[in-house]
Amino acid sequence: MKIGILGCAGRMGQSLVRQVTSTPGCVLAAACDRPGFAGIERDVGTVAGLEPLGVAVADGAAAVFAACDVVIDFTSPAATLDHVALAVAHRCHLVIGTTGLSAAAETALAEAAAHVVIVASPNMSLGVNILAGLVKRVAQTLDPSFDIEILEMHHRAKVDAPSGTALALGRAAAEGRGVALEQAAVRVRDGHTGPRGAGDIGFAVLRGGDVIGDHVVMFAGQGERIELAHRASNRDIYARGAVAAARWTRGQVPGLYGMADVLGM
Repeated sequence: MKIGILGCAGRMGQSLVRQVTSTPGCVLAAACDRPGFAGIERDVGTVAGLEPLGVAVADGAAAVFAACDVVIDFTSPAATLDHVALAVAHRCHLVIGTTGLSAAAETALAEAAAHVVIVASPNMSLGVNILAGLVKRVAQTLDPSFDIEILEMHHRAKVDAPSGTALALGRAAAEGRGVALEQAAVRVRDGHTGPRGAGDIGFAVLRGGDVIGDHVVMFAGQGERIELAHRASNRDIYARGAVAAARWTRGQVPGLYGMADVLGM
C-alpha cells in the first residue's frame, strides 16, 4: 500500500515515517513538509533519523496525493482544509489526525467523504478510543447526580485548548447522557461562578513541559468518585493507530469514518 505523509519533518511526521517503513505491506511513496522548510529535497529517511529511503521531501502536498493510495495528515487546521480538496481531486484516501478543526472544516470533511474514504480522529491511539467507549458506557449507566469533569494536560507548545481528545471524550460522555455537548460543556471557570450547574460537563486544561498527553474523566458522586484515565508516554502510539487506519481504508466505500470504525467498535 502506497502511503504518503504530510508534515514529515515534525515530531509526529518523523514517527509516522518510522512506523510506515516498519509496517509489512506498506511503502512510504511520498512525503512533504511546509514550503520554506530547510530540508526540502533531502531524503525523508535522513530527516526522520533513518537510513536513506530514496524518497525526497517535497515542498507541496499535491505531489504526495498524486503518488499515493492514502495520505496521513497531522498538520494544521488551515492546511488540512486544503488537503481535503486535494484528496478529492486525486481520489486519494485520507487519514486526518489534525486537531482544532473548525465547524467549516468538519463540513468540508463530510462533503469530501462522498467521494473518498476519510478517517478523522483527534486521537489515533487504541487506548484513548477504548477510553471513549468506556466513558460513554459509564455516562449511560450512572444517574445525573454524578458530575462529569474532564482534565487534560499537554506540552507547553500545544496551541488549542481543550485538546481535541478531551472534546471527543466530552462528546462520548454527552452521548451517554443523551445530551448535546455544546449545551452541557463548561470550558472556562473564573471568578465568582456560583454553584456547579446540574448536568454540566466541565473541562480543565493544563499546559507545561513535554507532556505528550494526559486525559482523565471523572464521575464525581456523593461519597465516591470514579476516574477513567489515559496517559501517553510515547507519540508512536498515534503513529501506529494512524497507519492502522490507513491500511483499513483499502476496500472501504467513500465515507467519513472514525477510529471506532477502524477498531470494529
